[in-house]
Amino acid sequence: MNNIKLHSMLKQFLIEDIGDGDINSEFIFPPEQQGVLTFIAKADGIFCGKSIIEEGFHLMNENINVRVFLNDGEPIYKGDTLAEIQGPIANLLATERVVLNLIQRMSGIATITNEAVLQTEGTAAKICDTRKTTPGLRMLEKYAVKCGGGFNHRRGLYDAVMLKDNHIAFAGSIENAIRTVKEHIGHTVKIEVEIETKEQLLEAIDVNVDIIMFDNRTPEEIKAWISLVPSHIATEASGGITLNNINDYAQTGVDWISLGFLTHSVKALDISAIVQNN
Repeated sequence: MNNIKLHSMLKQFLIEDIGDGDINSEFIFPPEQQGVLTFIAKADGIFCGKSIIEEGFHLMNENINVRVFLNDGEPIYKGDTLAEIQGPIANLLATERVVLNLIQRMSGIATITNEAVLQTEGTAAKICDTRKTTPGLRMLEKYAVKCGGGFNHRRGLYDAVMLKDNHIAFAGSIENAIRTVKEHIGHTVKIEVEIETKEQLLEAIDVNVDIIMFDNRTPEEIKAWISLVPSHIATEASGGITLNNINDYAQTGVDWISLGFLTHSVKALDISAIVQNN
């Protein structure tokens, strides 16, 4: 992750939550009263968020002592102690919720990504995310996907061309859309096209795109069509894919499987925070 961007993000998140001050704690606990906050896993999964814990509490008070006991991407089990943070209780409580919310979400994303990756073992298919991320959290959510063993699709509208059904409809055809795009982009920018019919597939092959996405196609359809795709064009499956059928898609021979649910509807991993007097 970009540490400068992370610092800025966490600063804004803390400002949003604390505002002019934490009236829940600052009037109850004197500044000198010390305590220990412990993060404990309440479910099995994949951990993600070490730098969130370290940077978040140091932003509040650089003298807080932060110890994180495992690295991003490592498995965690129910009952594991993930981190211990020692410092003024008022500071610990003011920072805890922002940090906890983020590491629960990021660990949830890493966990479900890892489950998807395990479902594709023994195949050539790789798991990747989509742009269906939470506004403002894309960097963190895509980082969590990588910690779970997945890969990142394009980061935004700026780093790759992905022509969807609406682009094609307005352009009139895949060929028209590709020709127009190639007049404006550099040679390092890849072009991906979503296809839903065999006719669109053949058109995308004919104009020599970089990636063909089989959008909302069944495994049977993909198996029937994929042999038509030249080896230099990457293939991707997306839409209607779940943990229950992902192996069927992986067995089709596609190079990539993109999954929106990794980020748009993930369940946060259950982690608790316990504060005790020092």
